[in-house]
Amino acid sequence: MADELLVYGSYGYTGALVARTAVEEGLSPVLAGRTAEKVERQATDLGLDHRVFSLQHPEVVESQVEEFAAVLNCAGPFSKTAEPLYSACLNAGTDYLDITGEIDVLEAIAGREEEAEATGVTLLPAVGFDVVPTDCLAAYLHEQLPSATRLSLAIDGLGTFSPGTAKSIVEGLSTPGAVRQDGRIRSVPAAWKTRHLDFGRGRKPAVSIPWGDISSAYYTTGIPNVETFATVPEYAATLMAKTRSLAPVLGTKPVQKALKAVADAVVSGPTPEERAQSVSRIWGEVTDDEGSRVTARMRTPDTYDVTAQTAVESARRVAEGEVGPGFHTPASAFGADYVLEFDGVEREDASQRSAVGTSVGE
Repeated sequence: MADELLVYGSYGYTGALVARTAVEEGLSPVLAGRTAEKVERQATDLGLDHRVFSLQHPEVVESQVEEFAAVLNCAGPFSKTAEPLYSACLNAGTDYLDITGEIDVLEAIAGREEEAEATGVTLLPAVGFDVVPTDCLAAYLHEQLPSATRLSLAIDGLGTFSPGTAKSIVEGLSTPGAVRQDGRIRSVPAAWKTRHLDFGRGRKPAVSIPWGDISSAYYTTGIPNVETFATVPEYAATLMAKTRSLAPVLGTKPVQKALKAVADAVVSGPTPEERAQSVSRIWGEVTDDEGSRVTARMRTPDTYDVTAQTAVESARRVAEGEVGPGFHTPASAFGADYVLEFDGVEREDASQRSAVGTSVGE
């Protein structure tokens, strides 16, 4: 697959894992980014070709991507990088993938579906941890209960962060939470709802968080009501609710700039040893209007290791023409069992043992 795949943002923490994984899988992607010294050093170390360009000039971006079958965007925050790249891909006839988990980015890409179909371009965002495992779990649950009208997904074990992830979190500090109700995305306060969920080792508190699945799971399953959660210590749920009023301040340009500078300075990403010890657990539930309920759980290795594996395999399949044109989610492109193809990922039915307890604070 030499010269068929371009990896943009290849020298960031996650991008570097993706690039190395691609080489280990026998692929030869072309590496790209805006900083010449970084991408040149990386390409030399891995024995790969490279390109250097920023995303400031649309005509330059288009000329760079047009020679490739597919582009895999690993440069976050994707609120800044996705639109220039997927727009250039649509104009150039090049397939586009990324590893975003940002709701607004996913919605914007989904909005280009007709254009993608007309130009024969595949748009497949979110091929990293958020949202491949959760998207596949959502698809599995929907298969078990096709009449489902409500979907809840929760993640336990997000203990490792890269600089790019940290900066995406910083951007999210000023935005409210989000849920999907009756097919529409609705803003809600931070930590709007708390549930106590069993991820397989007893109940843990989890608060509502605006994961990308608020967007992607709807397109995967058609379920009109979607909520997403992440586990937190008990005290954190209360703290998050009490600090909602700080959101406007956290969203100002000086504060955002300062916080992102801190992220760059102090967040380096987990070491290989830390990733090897990291495990994530996912819980999912669907219910229908008749009161039927199905729950399931999933266990995965570290989020970054999963992202590297799923991103590379997804890009390989897209570059080789295995996914048709238009907008896709990971599960709609590859099926509910896709994530089970990767080492260390396990899924179990938990319908008889899942436990709930819900509180809502407006």
